[in-house]
Amino acid sequence: MAAVINKDSIDFLKDLAQNNNRDWFNAHKERYLKAQGNIAAFADALIAEMNKHDHIETVSGKKSMFRIYKDVRFSKEKTPYNQHWSGSLKRATKKLRGGYYFRIEPGNSRVVGGFFGPEPDDLKRIRQDIDANYPDWRELLTEPGFVKTFGKLLGDRLLSMPRGYPKDHPAIDLLCHKQFLLRHTFTDEEVCRPGFLLMVNDTFRKMRPFFNYMSDVLTTDANGLSVFD
Repeated sequence: MAAVINKDSIDFLKDLAQNNNRDWFNAHKERYLKAQGNIAAFADALIAEMNKHDHIETVSGKKSMFRIYKDVRFSKEKTPYNQHWSGSLKRATKKLRGGYYFRIEPGNSRVVGGFFGPEPDDLKRIRQDIDANYPDWRELLTEPGFVKTFGKLLGDRLLSMPRGYPKDHPAIDLLCHKQFLLRHTFTDEEVCRPGFLLMVNDTFRKMRPFFNYMSDVLTTDANGLSVFD
């Protein structure tokens, strides 16, 4: 049977939000470990499903997960624990671009995929492709299935046009992107359903046309030759 996220794994986060301090956390450490194990088992099953149609190099659900302990050194908000479960899956090899992220949080669960912080050379290559092929981008991002699942392309953007491009460029909205992200949200009810694993896997699978396009942009030169040759 597919891995299921237990209701108490969600309830633990709700209780933590009301008692975000070390004394409460330490008193409920066993409950935390049980919930953490549940999410790790879910992520293990997710990796197995993902590897049926992609190549994931993240070795285990536990390795995919981010720590619940916060780094508060540079934060104004000093509560010591994150109030969500989250993790990321990395695609294997340099030729498969894009990353997957999941977040389980009461009232705010979601999956995100894409390009969180492209390196300068990658960002330059992406913008060059937008400049030359923006009709292809429009077609990809307005495909009905894409819009139904993800809405629109998200991510941080420049406040003004990037250097070297005219201010009246027909793809100014795309050229100003610094991140290229896709997001889909889930209700608390959906998160605890037996079929949630397959819902997440299917949502990640629907990111693939975008990932495939971006992988081609980032791993071939203007002549269509591999940049790794």
